[in-house]
Amino acid sequence: MKAAVLKAFDAPLAIETVPDPVLGTGEVIVDVAASKVLAYAGEVLSGKRGYLITPPLVPGAGGVGRVRAVGPDAVQLAVGDWVFCDPTVRSRDDAAAPSIILQGLTAGDARGLSLQKYFRDGTWAEQVRVPTENVAPLGAIEPGDAARRCALGTYLVPFGGFLAANLQAGETVLVNGATGAFGSAGVAVGLGMGAGAVLATGRNQQALDDLVRRFGPRVRPVRMTVDEEADRQSILRAAPGPIDCVLDLLPPAASAAQVRAALLAVRPYGRVVLMGGLGQDIGVPYGWLMRNCVTLHGQWMYPRDAIGRMIGLVRAGLVKLDEVEVTRFALDDATAAIDHAAANAGPFKVTAICP
Repeated sequence: MKAAVLKAFDAPLAIETVPDPVLGTGEVIVDVAASKVLAYAGEVLSGKRGYLITPPLVPGAGGVGRVRAVGPDAVQLAVGDWVFCDPTVRSRDDAAAPSIILQGLTAGDARGLSLQKYFRDGTWAEQVRVPTENVAPLGAIEPGDAARRCALGTYLVPFGGFLAANLQAGETVLVNGATGAFGSAGVAVGLGMGAGAVLATGRNQQALDDLVRRFGPRVRPVRMTVDEEADRQSILRAAPGPIDCVLDLLPPAASAAQVRAALLAVRPYGRVVLMGGLGQDIGVPYGWLMRNCVTLHGQWMYPRDAIGRMIGLVRAGLVKLDEVEVTRFALDDATAAIDHAAANAGPFKVTAICP
């Protein structure tokens, strides 16, 4: 099969013929129709982000395709089924605290390196081998819609955060960092799950205005200034009432003050979920957390059963993918796709490689 191969960090991708994946028990082989290119893929493949991957490998975290072959333990999947391939692979020998990798992207920690070496090849190829439990049926879709369905991988991240926060219908939620790809998806998902109001924070006024245009008055935009106390007061003024939960999705370049401005605005007995990329201590006051009985929860990705539920939200029209702007590239143009994704990062956009 043809694949894009990363042979060394900061080396050009090689488009070449590699052996077809070999099916094992507990695995599925999928003919890849489309794979999303992350905006920061170039930083990962150059080594700049320091992700735990070991070249050579085929990059590509998740995608959409059709089942080519199933193992003997699959009882519902059938050859030809359209499926979403979830890159979040968990080890099977520790149910309480499994090691997690993102296939084709990174291991979660040093424990996951051996798992990453086995499931190292991702979806920038004509075929991919994934664990059976990482394949989610999509039902009947048009082949031309496969790239758009790759947006599920973006929407699943904030969905996992809201599930961790136990979001209830009618609650007021705050999405911190709402003008990026994951944050804007969080606004859409929060509304789709029944939030009464979604406070959307960000520094890009145009992007905030676009969220209101897309979703209406249930979105309460808050333009942040990086003045922690002033930003927190702006949040509280915009809220229609007490803020029940905060979902933080700020990128690595953000500051701890930006996190605290939102986090400390949550009501007593509220919930805060951290899913962003900060690599620094955020300095949350111990006494404030304790006296206000606030739940602070870290969340990486989403539970396995979230995928089918997210597909259900899309199928029901509660979360809409039709406004997602899709740009497609052939596998031979993988390098151009990486450059395009970096230059066109932002809300409701998908750059996809279509083998």
